[in-house]
Amino acid sequence: MTSTVATDIPQAADAPAKTLMETWGRNEPMRHIPPASWIVRKVDGDLRRRIEIVCESFDRLEVDNTRRHEVDHLLTSLCRSLERLAEMAKHGRAPSHPGATLTIKVRDALHHAVTNLNTLDESLFGRRYPFQTLERSKAEPLVGCLLAAIDALHRCVAVLRDLDPGLDERLLEGLVTLQQPLRQQPIA
Repeated sequence: MTSTVATDIPQAADAPAKTLMETWGRNEPMRHIPPASWIVRKVDGDLRRRIEIVCESFDRLEVDNTRRHEVDHLLTSLCRSLERLAEMAKHGRAPSHPGATLTIKVRDALHHAVTNLNTLDESLFGRRYPFQTLERSKAEPLVGCLLAAIDALHRCVAVLRDLDPGLDERLLEGLVTLQQPLRQQPIA
């Protein structure tokens, strides 16, 4: 007998028959994959706010700025990474608007990614597929696409930081709030 064949163990008549097949819902969650709700909060909250600020900063750039082409290229890569994230969350394509400006395309890709991420099943996302299906989980490539989108956004911010001196202030605005605001006392 080989090690791949199950041994015959007598079972009680009332005990259910055991199967060697795994089921997706009973597999343990992968520890290196964050929950789907966290991914949705990250994209819809933090990334959306940062992308809006970056798009506003790009729209304020002069058309004849020599580095505008570089930022345009980086925003295009951000748009592509958001589209890949949406595709990994659900196999659907966003309607493309060929005449739209680049910032509108980025915002549409972000909206499509959030919509598709909201369709993920929280109970099954991040679980290992059953071994007998010979498939890989969709969760790992999705998290990779999320990290690629975050990296693309960081590269946009790094270039725009040189062109817009107030960008960091707008990005950090509202991150820290005091439970009890400080009282302003007159200086004597």
